[in-house]
Amino acid sequence: MAYSSLFSPNFTHFSSARPITHHLYYHPYLSSTSLQYNNIRKELSLPYVASVPYQPINVDYLEGEFSGHGVTFEGIGDNCVAKMGLDNGSTATLMLPSGLITSYKAPMWHGSTVELLHTSVSEGDDGEAVIQGGVSLALNYEDDNEVPWSPSTWVLRDIRGNSKDSIKVELISSDTDNMVETRHIVTLGEDILTSEISVTNSNSSPLQWTGSIISHLTVSSPEATYALGLEGSNFHNVPPFLSNFGIIPSDLDEENDSEIGQLWKQMGLKGFFSGLGQRNKKNASEEEMEGEEDDGYKQLNEEMSRIYTCAPRFFTLIDRGRRNSVVVGRDGFDEVYMYSPGSSHEIYGEYSFICVGQSTMLKPIMLGPGEVWRGSQHLHNPNM
Repeated sequence: MAYSSLFSPNFTHFSSARPITHHLYYHPYLSSTSLQYNNIRKELSLPYVASVPYQPINVDYLEGEFSGHGVTFEGIGDNCVAKMGLDNGSTATLMLPSGLITSYKAPMWHGSTVELLHTSVSEGDDGEAVIQGGVSLALNYEDDNEVPWSPSTWVLRDIRGNSKDSIKVELISSDTDNMVETRHIVTLGEDILTSEISVTNSNSSPLQWTGSIISHLTVSSPEATYALGLEGSNFHNVPPFLSNFGIIPSDLDEENDSEIGQLWKQMGLKGFFSGLGQRNKKNASEEEMEGEEDDGYKQLNEEMSRIYTCAPRFFTLIDRGRRNSVVVGRDGFDEVYMYSPGSSHEIYGEYSFICVGQSTMLKPIMLGPGEVWRGSQHLHNPNM
């Protein structure tokens, strides 16, 4: 298994999604508070993803159409890698058509650049390379007919900017049947990487959606990593989100003795990872699932999976092992998802990351006909 790397000579084909049939599994657990927001949903529904394979991308066309903005393109099998680069050394790598951001390298105070995202490449059952981690969108839409849909294939729409100041790459994914359009604008600045999404409901009926911008931030070890600025934020303990690109320890199941394993048992989530959704079961120890963060300098060495519901718009993750930090910000989203695999794994290894997500999972977004919703995540590098 390789980490923070895109290519391997042993792999002949790249698949930028884990070989599962659904784009995102949503946990059926909702706290008593969130049930007030979501009482119209009576059963867990799994989003539909079209089984049509990716069409090959014309790299020569992309080079000719979008050259001159600080972006280069490279074809890998049926996929395409778009590399964004600024004059100050900041770079980002984006895969098409999956829309997965696999790399964000930022200049540091010591003069070199450091990778801030955690990405793994492993070999699938058929010898293909399976890419996980990075920054991805995990969104689920549902109309009045309760037919779910998730954007999984993205088309390059526009590139603006230049290598001196900033570069904007705009992707688009549309569902013509349900008349939903999602745009994802990735902006690389001198000291920031921004993922902005807009959702447009062109249908004549309301649209409900949930989801998250999920980021895997690489660290030396969760034991050396601290979250600064979350004190006083309310939180809900939840099972980890499982998306196409999510990284979850393989030994994390409902039989282990970890905090998350016990939480699965309490919430009746047996078979969660196999996609067998069950109805939410009320828990007598509900106070263990909700709480208020009392640590302003929280060490992330313990296994945890939480949604913070009133966190500040900006907070900082500090890695004392790598001697760097990342300021995580958001606009539009009310929730912050945070997952730590804990410190029982090898340092600088497969599970040396912290997952953060700007989320709308506990309180779905409702869009009326013709309405547009916008939200964004900012990964700011303060180490220059």
